[in-house]
Amino acid sequence: MAKLSSINKNERRKKLVKKYAAKYARLKAIADDESLDEGERLIARLKMAEIPRNGNPTRVRNRCTTTGRPRGYYRKFGLNRIELRDLGNKGLIPGLTKSSW
Repeated sequence: MAKLSSINKNERRKKLVKKYAAKYARLKAIADDESLDEGERLIARLKMAEIPRNGNPTRVRNRCTTTGRPRGYYRKFGLNRIELRDLGNKGLIPGLTKSSW
């Protein structure tokens, strides 16, 4: 089980990302548009820098939904490798079978 503070910190980051998502996307589109002049693009980048750091989507960490473990995360299931194996062996994940050859 991950530290509760780490899990809560990541949840706060998710909320901030959701709050600033529209503004961030709009400014990012302006900053990446090469048809605009450099002044407008620079202003967009400066405004992007004013957004809180935790409002950036890259700051969010993928974590297991049951344990909060950040490593060995499978996006398809939302679980880490250890929980995926345990739940798979118990037959609680539909369509997942233990391989044997």
